[in-house]
Amino acid sequence: MADQPTIHVPLILQFICELADYEKALHEVEATEESLLATLSFPDTPPKRGAVYTALITPPPTAETPNPIPVGMALYFYNYSTWRSAPGIYLEDLYVQPSARGNGYGFKLLKYLAKQVLEVSGRRLEWSVLTWNEPSIKFYEQVGARGMDEWMKMMVEGDALTRLAEENVQEHNLHVDYVIRYSFGDVDRSQAIEQLEKLLQALAQVGLQVEVRQGDESSLLVFVKASEKRLKRAVYRSRVRDWLYGIRNAEPTPSNSSEPQTEAERLRVINQMITLPKEEGGAAITPNHGEWKNVTAIFPLHDVDTNKKWIRAWSSKTFLSDDDLDQIRNKFGESVGFYFAFLQSYFRFLIFPAVFGFSCWFLLGGYSIIYTIVNCLWCIIFVEYWKRQEVDLSCRWQTKNVSAVRTKRREFKAEKEVRDEGTGEMRGVFPATKRMQRQLLQIPFALLAAIALGAIIATCFAIEIFISELYNGPLKTYLIFIPTILVSALVPTMSAILTSIATKLNDHENHETSDAYDVALTQKVFVINFITSYMPIFLTAFVYVPFASRIVPYLDVFHLTVRPFVSKEHATTKRSHFQIDPARLRNQVVYFTVTAQIVGFAMETIVPFIKQHALRKYKKYNKERNGKMGRNGDKESPERPVVSFDDPAEEVQFLTRVRNEVELSEYDVTADLREMCIQFGYLALFSPTWPLVPLSFFVNNWVELRSDFFKICMEFRRPVPLRTDTIGPWLDSLGFLSWVGSITSAALLYMFSGNKQHGPNGEPTDIKGWALLLTIFFSEHLYLIVRYAVRAGMARIEPPNSRKERAERYLMRKRYLESTTNAEIYEDKDVDDITSMAQSTDISRKSLEEDARRASLHGADPASRFWMHQRGWTESAKIGAGIIQAQPTKDGVKKQQ
Repeated sequence: MADQPTIHVPLILQFICELADYEKALHEVEATEESLLATLSFPDTPPKRGAVYTALITPPPTAETPNPIPVGMALYFYNYSTWRSAPGIYLEDLYVQPSARGNGYGFKLLKYLAKQVLEVSGRRLEWSVLTWNEPSIKFYEQVGARGMDEWMKMMVEGDALTRLAEENVQEHNLHVDYVIRYSFGDVDRSQAIEQLEKLLQALAQVGLQVEVRQGDESSLLVFVKASEKRLKRAVYRSRVRDWLYGIRNAEPTPSNSSEPQTEAERLRVINQMITLPKEEGGAAITPNHGEWKNVTAIFPLHDVDTNKKWIRAWSSKTFLSDDDLDQIRNKFGESVGFYFAFLQSYFRFLIFPAVFGFSCWFLLGGYSIIYTIVNCLWCIIFVEYWKRQEVDLSCRWQTKNVSAVRTKRREFKAEKEVRDEGTGEMRGVFPATKRMQRQLLQIPFALLAAIALGAIIATCFAIEIFISELYNGPLKTYLIFIPTILVSALVPTMSAILTSIATKLNDHENHETSDAYDVALTQKVFVINFITSYMPIFLTAFVYVPFASRIVPYLDVFHLTVRPFVSKEHATTKRSHFQIDPARLRNQVVYFTVTAQIVGFAMETIVPFIKQHALRKYKKYNKERNGKMGRNGDKESPERPVVSFDDPAEEVQFLTRVRNEVELSEYDVTADLREMCIQFGYLALFSPTWPLVPLSFFVNNWVELRSDFFKICMEFRRPVPLRTDTIGPWLDSLGFLSWVGSITSAALLYMFSGNKQHGPNGEPTDIKGWALLLTIFFSEHLYLIVRYAVRAGMARIEPPNSRKERAERYLMRKRYLESTTNAEIYEDKDVDDITSMAQSTDISRKSLEEDARRASLHGADPASRFWMHQRGWTESAKIGAGIIQAQPTKDGVKKQQ
């Protein structure tokens, strides 16, 4: 037994991984050195809670290895037999390394455990063995063990264990996996019934149990529960597909790859059973499309208890731990998990620029060259770090290369069919050249977006300058809000129109997979977001400040609008008295990085929450009012029919919650990623103007990290778990914004640094074009050089989970090599035995074999006859010895000692 157990913890973890690899379940190992040290007990040490022990077996010392290390282990704990009223030991794992097998170490470990059982007056030593592990079964039978065929091993783990521990009939989901909303308000009743029967039949055919309840006046709720047998087959099929595409290292087997590891995996597989095409094992039900246009929503239900517990726990935390992120991923899937992991990393990274920016603001003020350089360097490091972090997370969550498993879009229209060179199957394709020609339409679309949105923003910008800095007439206090009202009304309207155009262009490009479609649409929408978010500051920094004196005369066009209402002498400020507002740019940056963030938080979290509760109260009031009218015999309004839910008493609270969740909106993680990307852009492009921008974002993101989770749990339907290995095209957007930031920061620094008025005086003669361009040129090229250096440096640092994955691949290949080598050695041993037996036979047998071999030489080709002259190495040695002895011995040759 080990007197220093902590020394052997890494070795125990190695044994566990090797054993799991042998049982083809290496991907299920979650143990770490820390968790083993915290949970295992060792002989001669105080027992831990649970009293799980480990016994190690070490070979005797030899001259070559005077200090041998353990080669095997037995992990066990004490149990109890109620019928025999006696304790015993349950052997959880018994493992001996392949290189040490055949020396009786496994038998010695069992013998040691048998003695431990007898020392506590126990009656039995028991363990489990995989049914396909025949060598181990034979070994156990040799020591006297017997199989317990009358017993079936049962287990509750993961989310099922959590559900069992926290079961609450009112709060829990009654084992409902998915809810399907079926609307029939605008459909003929007979047709609606026919489509409903078709829907329920399609679900039943893939092994899904259904229950129907009333939704509202014009919809039904179809509750779906997966058959455990069908679900296991679907999980196994999904994991085999992952293994074929290289997502999983170990080949799954039906025995160890049929149970979902997480709740997210269970829901994802069930969603595939509902939505995948029939040829892939699904029911081919797609909401709002084709024959399923009456199916308006498919979603899982929220876990109310867990959500409340997490909201309470995380509200008091500064940072979310890796376990917290794992819980989010296990509950909502990798797509949401990647967003929160990104937000957490971004939040942590903001600590340094927040502290450094505050110091620069306090000591150096705005437009500091030191802050600008550090800020650009920080942007580079963060983007490159997140690229590495994505790889690490994809290895940790086993989604690396998951983008290779792509789902074909139902809307994809193949132009022709070709034979796949890899699989030999026929598949529909759309020519890449034709798609590229269609993608060229993005150029005029970007110009259209720039002109349309730019014209609106520039016009409102000019009106705002005119009213705030030139106009001195009546009602100025109220007129100053006109540009804000115009922007608030026109920009969202134009953005919606452009987004609709972008969607139509995306459809026209005819992308084959959903991932490619989403990436292309995100790129188009980012153009719109870039213009609407940053153009006002660009206009102030690069138009208003340097060219104000030249622009002011042209604003007289607005003077014509107000002339009928005011006197000439009080209408506008004379040009000679006009001075640019030196603080305008800084105030705009403060607005977009502080005020706009607060307003955005209120609009996306607080207002929807209040609106949601108010709407529910209003509906409840209407139902009570209509119900009272019906009881009094009043005439009922056809627009407001009386709704009577005939719900069982035990289901009332549950069905009320489900009906409330049906009314919620669908959550789109892309919207939150877009918000963080735009925020990063403000930091990269304009923070030299006001160094407190990182501090503002740090505070905002502490709230955002919690409010976004609250928003998902309370204001949206539970998202369908989706797998991913990246934040998608937003990573490219971060890199693009970081690059643009190196240009804008240099320009702002040149134009504003060292000027007490914080910029030019409105005359373009104060700006040297060649100096500005030269500054931008050197800044941008320096950015590229530094980015290359940072990227090369980080490439040398291997993330821990990537290192773990590489170790798993090595152990898997090592295991395969050892099994192949052992098989070859066994075969060679059989050959040697046969050869030795052949040597002991009589001469007549040899003569017969020799005659047969020589006879076969006549019908063989030259190469075969060459290798048939000698049988085995013994005959080759005899012939070689004869050749040596036949040669004459040279004089002077001494015999070797």
